This record gives sequence, structure tokens and C-alpha cells, in this order.
Amino acid sequence: MSAYSLLRPGLFCLDPEQAHNLALGSMDRAHALGLLSHFVPKPVIDPQIFCGLPLGNRVGLAAGLDKDGKHIDALAALGFGFLEIGTVTPLPQPGNPKPRMFRLSQADAIINRMGFNNDGVDACVARVKASRYWQSGGVIGLNIGKNASTPIEAAADDYVIGLKKVYAVSSYITVNISSPNTKNLRALQGEDMLRSLLSSIQLARTALCDEHGVRKPLFLKIAPDLDPTDIRLIADLLLEFEIDAVIATNTTIERSAVAHLEHGAEAGGLSGAPVRTLSNSVIESLKQHLGSRIPIIGVGGILSGSDAQEKRAAGASVVQLYSGLIFKGPELVRECALALK
Repeated sequence: MSAYSLLRPGLFCLDPEQAHNLALGSMDRAHALGLLSHFVPKPVIDPQIFCGLPLGNRVGLAAGLDKDGKHIDALAALGFGFLEIGTVTPLPQPGNPKPRMFRLSQADAIINRMGFNNDGVDACVARVKASRYWQSGGVIGLNIGKNASTPIEAAADDYVIGLKKVYAVSSYITVNISSPNTKNLRALQGEDMLRSLLSSIQLARTALCDEHGVRKPLFLKIAPDLDPTDIRLIADLLLEFEIDAVIATNTTIERSAVAHLEHGAEAGGLSGAPVRTLSNSVIESLKQHLGSRIPIIGVGGILSGSDAQEKRAAGASVVQLYSGLIFKGPELVRECALALK
């Protein structure tokens, strides 16, 4: 039995957010003492070049697990090929009222309505710079969003602020317009608002590229709750504004798979096994429209190596994990990396 399988029953007795913080804090302490390597599998070495970035393997950490960059070095020790931190906003914000995270163990699923709780972009950037993983050249993406208090009409201002703040320290930047937990955020996926947003971001990136002498890859993270017309429009805009990759997908607002379970009707985004099919469908549609012109990062419902292989078969080049880690533990990173090697 793995160390995580022994610890999981105790963690699952706790409130999900409390368990999350306890697990990450314990992992940090174990890493600082040099003990973590004794409890996690050896990393899979499978070097990849993705959007010009040197990944250690094809499995990354999805945004949301480490919103503030507080656990970078310990998470890197789990064997990920790259990490994504955030979502960070220009100003600190507490997020939504608690409780705001619900574990649906029967379905290997989580519902969260965290609401971009974070210490603000400046604090996150400082932690990234202080991490040994970043200092040694590890690939870290920064996921940026808007503050809840910012009107949706002014959302582009927040994204441009975030882009400017993280540009120098990030390996790549992800624009998150698909969380269901910030009011009206998903409206940014509509054609007119997305075109306006990407136009503002493109102008800012051009200026930052000139200023820093380097073009940082820019990714867009989209929802699984899109119809074929939406996906086609987004694919066209990705090409028009030279977005380097698309992350498919964020959490879903669909509840049919869990409505019968305790907490199944809670507001928020549903992640884990129930989002797998939706995510794969969006990946397949994007692949049809984009071909090999823009690569896809597959996220959503990966709880085994075969799930990771399904993402690749659908059209993803690399994958990211989050909820699967909660249910399966660090062994999942190695299992998926081996399956994709």
C-alpha cells in the first residue's frame, strides 16, 4: 500500500478545504526535511518541447491546487513535468464564503466555488522567484484572472495587469475565462467579448515582448460546457490572435451525473470523473478545427493512465491533473507519465 492510501481515510474525514491545506502543509514539511522522496515514486523522465518549453514529461499540475505558489518545490518533487500556479488576480481577495468545497467520493468528484481566493499577483510572483524549482529552470505557468469586484466590462484591464505582473517570471501565461465561480466570467467566452479581451492582451504582450526581449507563450483555458458553435468560434479566435495553446477544460456546471448524491446540487464547478467525457468531447472538437496549428492541453477527469491516454487519443499533446490527485494520490503522476511516454 502507498503512503497516500494509508493517509487518505483520515484526510477524507476532514472538511475538504481543511484536508487540502493540511495535506499541502504536511507535504511542504516532509520536503523541507528531505523525507518526501521516500514516499513518492521516482519521476518519469520523458523530455518534451511544448510551445518551446522544455517539459520534464507530459504530465503537469493544473491550476487551482496551488493558487498562491506556496507549495511549488514540494509539488515539483511529485514528478510533474511542469506546474501551473493560480488563478491569481491583481488584488488579493478572500473568495466566496465557506463552505465552498465539497467532496463527492462515490463519484470521484469535487464541487468547488472557491471564487479565485488568493493573496494577489504580487505575493505569488515573489513566491515563484523564491522557489528552487523556478531558480533551477523548472517550467511554471501563471494562471491569471479578474478580481470579483471588477465589472465584466473592465475585465480586460485586470488581465492586462496580471499579464504585466507575471510576464518576467512565468514560463507561460494562462488566461482563465472559464471558472464558473466568478460572476459573469464565462461571458468572456462569447465572440465579441473574447475578441475584445484577446485584442487587449495581444497588444500588451507585443509591448512586453519588446520590453523583455522574449515572447512568452500564452494559453487560453476554456469551459467544458460549450456547444459546437462556441468551440468553432473560439478556435478561430485562437488562430487569429496567435494564442499558443488551449487548455481544455475547466470545471463543469453540469450536474446530471451527481445530482442524486449528497452535495451533488451544490453551486460551483464540478471536477473529477464526471467531467471526463465532456472534456474529451471539447478536445476532439478543438482538434478538428485546429489540427496541428495550436496544441491542446487535456484536463478533466484523469484518474488513471488510461484516462490520460484517452486525452491524447482525443487530441491533447500533454495533460494536467488536479482532482485525480485528491482521490488517487501522487502515484497518479507517475502512472500517467508512463502511460504517455
